[in-house]
Order: sequence, then C-alpha cells, then structure tokens
Amino acid sequence: MKIGYARVSTQDQSLDLQMDALEKFGCNEIYQEKQSGAKDNRIELSLALRTLRAGDTLVVYKLDRLARSTKRLIEISDLLSEKKVEFVSIQDNLDTGTAAGKAMFGMLSVLAEFERDIIRERTMAGLRAARARGRKGGRPKVSEKKLSHALTLYQSRSMSIREIEKMSGVSASTLYRALKK
Repeated sequence: MKIGYARVSTQDQSLDLQMDALEKFGCNEIYQEKQSGAKDNRIELSLALRTLRAGDTLVVYKLDRLARSTKRLIEISDLLSEKKVEFVSIQDNLDTGTAAGKAMFGMLSVLAEFERDIIRERTMAGLRAARARGRKGGRPKVSEKKLSHALTLYQSRSMSIREIEKMSGVSASTLYRALKK
C-alpha cells in the first residue's frame, strides 16, 4: 500500500499541489498537515508512520516535506527500514527501493538541513542589522496606564476577562502575567 504525507508550514499555504501529485502517484491514503517541518511532534506524520506495515511505501512530494533536519530524516529512515517500508520522494526522484535511492536519500537529507541552517543564518543576520539601526523586535509594550486600568477592572470582579480585554485593550495573557507579579 502507498501511504502519502503532505505538509505545508503555515495555515494560509495550500496543500493542493502535493495532494494532486500524491493522488496521481497512486497513494491509497494521504495524511496532511499544516505545521512547521522543524517540529518533530507532528500528529499526522506520527499517524502515517504508525499506519505503515512491511511492504508499504511512504510517499512525499518532496524530501523537505518529511523533515528539515538530517537527524530527523535519519530517524525516520531507520524506522522505515525496521518496518521494512520503502520511501519515495516524487520531486526528488528518490526511491529507497534501489541502492542509488538509499544513497541519494542520505545526501538529500544533509542538503535539507543545510538549507534550513542557511535560512536561520540569514534571519539572524537580518535581525542583527535591524538592531544595529535601532529597531527593536517583538510586540509593543502595554502602557502602565492601560495595564493598571485592566488590573482594577479584574479586581472589581464585575467583568469577564474577554470584557476586560475589549474595554482596556490589554490581552488576557498580559493581564495574567501582571497578576502573577
């Protein structure tokens, strides 16, 4: 049986391209999720891996849809080997049913991690450059006046948290953090 796995990083991205390719490849079942590949605890991926049985094939559109680190790709590869499951990456023209496919899988996993590291380095360099120009990241601080007003409303016990959020403009998480102090 061919089990497909499709993933995009954010909720506003579309899985259509991957789904079409996996269906065309003949996947009997396709697990799909919208979550970062850097996260190891992806629910749909875990379900797909548990579903696989000896003789099955795990199919992805592209290798980086499966994992973004060499370590995680190797862990998944080892699990697939233990289960006697083959792996196919459609775009990368990779099939671990062949010796060349197994070697290529190792090389591509290293490149996927390299690509992720480069993105991280660029992001950090951009943040450093912005700080050097005096820009600060993060969310704007809530004024003491607004926070004090929200705390007073909370202590009066006459309003719900949602009502306090709307009236004061202070989020529930900020209010709870202030209450802990």
